[in-house]
Amino acid sequence: MTNDNVSFMIETSLYDIVSCVRTGGYAVPKQTFFNLPEDKKNKLIESAELEFTRVPLFEASIANIIKTAGIPRGSFYQYFEDKEDLYFYILDGKLKKAKVGFINLLKKHNGDLIKAFMEMYYRILVAIPDEEEKNFLKNAILHTSHRVESSFASMIDANIDNQEFKEIIGLINKDSLNMNEDKELLQIFKIISALAFHNFIEKILKGLSDDEAMETFTLRMDLIKQGISKKK
Repeated sequence: MTNDNVSFMIETSLYDIVSCVRTGGYAVPKQTFFNLPEDKKNKLIESAELEFTRVPLFEASIANIIKTAGIPRGSFYQYFEDKEDLYFYILDGKLKKAKVGFINLLKKHNGDLIKAFMEMYYRILVAIPDEEEKNFLKNAILHTSHRVESSFASMIDANIDNQEFKEIIGLINKDSLNMNEDKELLQIFKIISALAFHNFIEKILKGLSDDEAMETFTLRMDLIKQGISKKK
């Protein structure tokens, strides 16, 4: 899995699911992990990504991870509490950087919230060439636990008092929307994110092609954009 592919996945992830009981909402390794040389840290993370791509979290083997990374089991526990902490450290890292990707898309589309979400969804479906990245995401979503959902929600921390959310709100072209209140925009974020998340699950479970999944998502987004009630 190349750094370019990892970065692409990071920049085009699109899910919104709320934070769980972790420091600042994110999984944090032990300080001994951060003290490692960069090449050793990268080797451990790459080895873990290979395992989490091969199987979902609950089937993943620490033995496989440490064998590929070339470290003893005792060293693993000096860096992480367990495989769950390692997994969520990787997932949270991708989703934290996804915020930057979403902000860039908002800028690209001049604050058009719908277009920004549409392009994110398109990229996650079509434009990620690396099968390992797709399988990592597929395993995360298909075997969703509350903590997985919690991690995805922090991609765009939908909290009015959150500084990153305020930055995003400031970029949105409110003239194109029939709402102005931050609390209303907050709910729109939650609705669209939940729609994208479940649309992706539907694609996998029903075996839809990328085009079919994109067509369905576009239709649903158009319904949100237009509203379902006739204007009087």
